[in-house]
Amino acid sequence: MTALTSSDGLLSKQPAIASPSSSLTRLLNRLQPTPETVVMILAVLIGGSTGMGVVTFHYLIDLIHSLMLEGLMGFISPWGAWTLACVPTLGGAIIGLMRWRWPDFGPGISSMIAAVQEPKRSVPLVLKPVTKMVAASVSLGTGASLGPEGPSVEIGANFGMLVSQALQVSQERQRLLLGAGAAAGIAAGFNAPIAGVFFALEVVLGTSFATSAVSVVLLAAVVAALIAQIGLGAQPAFALPDYLVLSPLELPLYMGLGLLASLVSIAYTQAVKLAQRCFQGEVPLFAWFSRIPRWLHPMIGGACVGWVALQWPQILGIGYETIEAMLQDVEFSLQLLLILLVLKLVMSAISLGSGLVGGTFAPTMFLGASLGSAYAKILVLAIPTIQSVMASPPAYAMVGMAAVLAGSARAPLTAILLLFELTRDYRIVLPLMAAVGLSVWLVDCLKPVKTSSSNLQEIGLNIEKDYKQEILQNILVSEAMNKSPLILSGTTTLIEAGLTLTDNNCHSSLVINEAGRLIGILTLRDVDRVLSRVKSDALMSYLAQQEIADICTTEILLAYEDEPVADALDRMAARGLHQLPVVERDNPYEALGLLNEEDISLVSQLAMTRDALRGYCSLPAASEAVGEEEAKVSV
Repeated sequence: MTALTSSDGLLSKQPAIASPSSSLTRLLNRLQPTPETVVMILAVLIGGSTGMGVVTFHYLIDLIHSLMLEGLMGFISPWGAWTLACVPTLGGAIIGLMRWRWPDFGPGISSMIAAVQEPKRSVPLVLKPVTKMVAASVSLGTGASLGPEGPSVEIGANFGMLVSQALQVSQERQRLLLGAGAAAGIAAGFNAPIAGVFFALEVVLGTSFATSAVSVVLLAAVVAALIAQIGLGAQPAFALPDYLVLSPLELPLYMGLGLLASLVSIAYTQAVKLAQRCFQGEVPLFAWFSRIPRWLHPMIGGACVGWVALQWPQILGIGYETIEAMLQDVEFSLQLLLILLVLKLVMSAISLGSGLVGGTFAPTMFLGASLGSAYAKILVLAIPTIQSVMASPPAYAMVGMAAVLAGSARAPLTAILLLFELTRDYRIVLPLMAAVGLSVWLVDCLKPVKTSSSNLQEIGLNIEKDYKQEILQNILVSEAMNKSPLILSGTTTLIEAGLTLTDNNCHSSLVINEAGRLIGILTLRDVDRVLSRVKSDALMSYLAQQEIADICTTEILLAYEDEPVADALDRMAARGLHQLPVVERDNPYEALGLLNEEDISLVSQLAMTRDALRGYCSLPAASEAVGEEEAKVSV
C-alpha cells in the first residue's frame, strides 16, 4: 500500500507505515479528495488542535500558579518573606526531575524548521508535545522569567509536524504544515491571527512558498484564534491605552528608541548564549558547572530567579501584569525601570540557560516596555521643554516592545503587525515602522546572520547547525570535491560546449587555454544567456563559431584543496555561487577539481551517517571517516 499522491505534490508516494495514523492515510486514499479539499481539512485540523492545545496550556499555567503561588505560599509564607524563593526553586527541581527521567523534551521550533529543510530526511523527528507543554507549564507557573508564546508556537508546530508525519506528505508540504501550526500558535497565544500568519511567512516559510499555499496558514490561524477566544476570552493579550500623536517632530525620537532597542536585543541574545555556555561549563569562571548533573541545573536557575524576586518581584513569571502597568502609565521611577530592564534580561537568560522551559517573546516585550518608558523619562529629564511635543511614556513603551521583539526574533513584520493588532490604532504604525526598521537594520549590521552556520540553510544542511558546522570544518575541500569535472578548451565553440554539457548532464565546465591553464568557468546559464539573443540565421552562424573563452566567466573565486569545506562554503554563499574551481595555493592556474553544493551535501550526509553508525559498529568519527572514495562524485 502507498500513500496518496496528489497532482500538486501534496502527498508524496511512500510506503504506508503500520500505525494508528495509517488509517487516516487509507481513508484519504479511498476518498481521493482534491488538493484544495485536503488543504481545507488540514488547516481546520491543525488550527483546531493548536487552539485547544494552547487553551489547555494556559489553564495548566493558571492551575500550577494557583497551587504554588497561592496554595503553597499561603501555607509557608508565615515562615518569612524568604519563602517566596522556594516556589521557583521547587519548580526548577520538578523540571530537573523531568529532565532526569526524560532528558529530551523534544525538538524546538528551530530544529523543526531545520528538519523540514533537510533534503532526503529518512528518520522523522521524535515529537514530545505533551512532555514539553507540561514542562513549560511547571516552569511558568512557578515563576520562571520566561513567556508562554514560544511553547504556544511549538504546540502548533508539533501538531503540524504530527499531521505531516501521519499523512506522509512531501517535504514541501511538511514545511507548509509546520508554518500553519506556528501561525496558529501565535494567533492563539496573542489573539492576533494576522501577526501569526506573518510570523509563519517571515520566520518559518521564508521566501520559499507559493501564494496558493498561504491559504492553509490563514485558515489555521483563524481557527486557532477563534478557539482561543472561546476558551480564553476575546480580549487581547494586553489592555493598551490610546496612542496620541502630538507632533510629527516626534519621529526622530522614536528612531533613537529603535537604536537603543537594537542594543538591548543584541545584549539579550548574547546573554542567553552566555548563560547556556556557563551552565555547560564552557566559560572558565563557571567550568565547575560541568561537574554538576544536568538535571540539577533547572533548580539552580529557579533558585536564582527566586532569590532576585525577593527584592524585585516584578521579574517573577511571565510579567504581563508589570508590562500592562507600564502601558497604563502606572508610576515607575526611572531607577526602578532601569533595574528591571537589567534584571529581567539576566534572569531570562539564566532561566533559559539552566534548562527551564518557556519562550522569549514575553521577556523581550518586558525589556522593550521597560526601555521605552525609561527612554521617555530620560528625554523629559534631559530636555524639559520637549515634554509638550512628545507623547507619554506608555506610547514609547509600546513602540519599544515591538522594536526589541523585532531585533531579537529578526521578524520586523511580525512585530509591527502584532502591536498594530494589539492597539488596533493605525496612528502607531509610522513610529512602529521607524523604530522597528532601524532596530532590525542595526542588529543585522552589528550581528549579521550570515555566518557559516546559517549558510548551511541554503543547501539544506541545518538540522543541528553547530554539529554540521563542526563536520564541515573537519572536512577538507580535497575530500569533498569532484576530482573528474568536465573540462573544455577555450577554443571550443559555443554550440559544441552546449552539446557537451547537455550530453554529460553537467551544470558547468571548467575552461582552460592551450597551455592547460585555468581561465574560467562556463555554466548552462551562460550558454542560455547567449543563445537567447539569437534573432537571425546570420547571428546563429556567427555564434556557432564563437569560442567559449570569450563567453565564460573569467573573474572567478577559487577554493583551495587544503582548506576546510566550511571556508569555501562561506565564499560561495557570499556571492550566491553554486560551485568553485579547486586549485593549489601555489598554482592557481591548474585545476584540480570542482567543488559544488551537491558534493558538500553528500559528504556531510555521509559523515553524519557514519557518526550515527558508530554506536552499532566500529567506525571512525565523522572527521576521520570522509575519505576520497566517499567524497568522490562522478559527473
